[in-house]
Amino acid sequence: MNNNEMMIVGASEDTAENDNDSVLMLDDNTDNNQNIFRRHIIDDPRRKLLVKHQLWLESIQHEYPMPYIPYKIGVYIRYYNQTKYDDYLQKHIQQFTDDISLSPKWTLVDFYIDTGAKAPRMENAKEWCRLVNDCFMGKVDLIVTQKLGNVCSDPDEISFLARIFATQKHPVGMYFISEDIFTLASYYRDDMNDRAMIPAGVEPLPDDDLDVQLLSDDSIMEQNVDKALIQVGDGHNA
Repeated sequence: MNNNEMMIVGASEDTAENDNDSVLMLDDNTDNNQNIFRRHIIDDPRRKLLVKHQLWLESIQHEYPMPYIPYKIGVYIRYYNQTKYDDYLQKHIQQFTDDISLSPKWTLVDFYIDTGAKAPRMENAKEWCRLVNDCFMGKVDLIVTQKLGNVCSDPDEISFLARIFATQKHPVGMYFISEDIFTLASYYRDDMNDRAMIPAGVEPLPDDDLDVQLLSDDSIMEQNVDKALIQVGDGHNA
C-alpha cells in the first residue's frame, strides 16, 4: 500500500469517526422529529394556529352573513393608498355600497374609516372606537371589513372583543372578507361562550361595605313592595 492509499484510508477512518460523533450528537441532543434545516428559524406559534384554522375552515361548510337575515351594517376601512389612483377610497366605498344594496334586508349604517398602513392598538383607532360604541348602542349589529389586519395587530384583542359582542342581548357579528371568517357562525358559538377565557383558580373579589349596603337596601325595598301588594290585594278582597 502506497502513502496515498494510506492517507485515504486514514482520512476515511477519521471521517467515519466524525460521522459517528455527529450521529451520537443528534441522538443525544436532538429531537428525532425535528427539521434540522429549520432549527434556527423561530416560527410564530399564532401563525401556525391560523394556518391550521384555515385548513379546518376549508374542510367544513362555511357560514357567512345571509342576505335574508336583516343586518344593520357598519363598514370598517383602514385606508392607505398604495395605488396610482387618487379616487381609490371612493371606489372602495362604492363597492361596499353596491354589495350591501343587493340585499333589501340589509341597512348600511355608516362607513368608519381610519388611516394608516398598519392597525394600532384598538383604543388608538378613533373610527374603530366609534364603531364599537355604535355596536353597544344597538345602531350596528354586523361589522364588515376586508381583513383582520385592518382592525388590530393583536389577534387576542379581536378574539376577546368577538366574545363580548356575541354575548350581547342582541349579538353583534364581525365578518372578515379576506379570511372568510364570520364570528357568529354556528361552529364558533361554543368558543364565544367558553369560560376558559377566565384563568383557572381566579377567585371573585369579596364584597365591600358599599356592595353589602346596596344589597341590603334592595332586599328591604323588595320586602316593602311585597307588603304593599299584599295590602292592595286585601283591599280588593274586601
